[in-house]
Amino acid sequence: MFTINMFLQATITQMLGDSLAQSQVVAPLVESEVDKMNLLDLAVKGGWIMIVLLLLSFVCIYIFVNRILVFKKAENKDPNFMARISDYVKNGETKSAIIYCQASATPFSRIVEKGLCFLGKSRNDIHSSMENAANVEIARLEKGLSGMSTIASAAPMIGFLGTVIGMVKAFWEMANAGNNIDISLLSGGIYEAMITTVGGLIVGIIALFGYNYLVTRVDKIANEMESFIQEFTVSVDE
Repeated sequence: MFTINMFLQATITQMLGDSLAQSQVVAPLVESEVDKMNLLDLAVKGGWIMIVLLLLSFVCIYIFVNRILVFKKAENKDPNFMARISDYVKNGETKSAIIYCQASATPFSRIVEKGLCFLGKSRNDIHSSMENAANVEIARLEKGLSGMSTIASAAPMIGFLGTVIGMVKAFWEMANAGNNIDISLLSGGIYEAMITTVGGLIVGIIALFGYNYLVTRVDKIANEMESFIQEFTVSVDE
């Protein structure tokens, strides 16, 4: 009886040791396979939809950087600009003031140039002409923002389209597999399909935050233009 118990204990110990050894061998293999799965591999598995999303992201980045540069140029005002304009107007040198505005070549200088062209008319006429010029400048600043807004809305939808296409493809492959259905066919197709949704959401979220930031910058410049117009009309009356 003692011998049988010793034999059973030895057998169980050996089985547990073999299982532990196999798990220690399999674990690094699984870990290495997981490590091999990087963002580039995931993007490639997303298919042609990911190429569309990549192009949209490039367009979004281009619009954002371009608008930031334009805004910085628009906000770069000469602190002595209005003082020099006032001196020109008081000395009756309107043409010199207009030439100075054209040389400055900023949205604010173009607005003042429009007001200088209406000197001698009523204050309302000057104010209206400058407001019209400001609206034109704001429209220039907003160039491209509608495209960024479209990307923010369309990117998630495009990603979802890729998911639907991937799901249809996965079920099609399962249907054609007949009796040799493998769960890996479905699971692999699903995770590849979901990649496009993730990509679309990432592009859409980035575009949305970028769009809202740019709109905030435009509103700030528009408020500065309104204050600038008021300052000019008051200086002219004086």
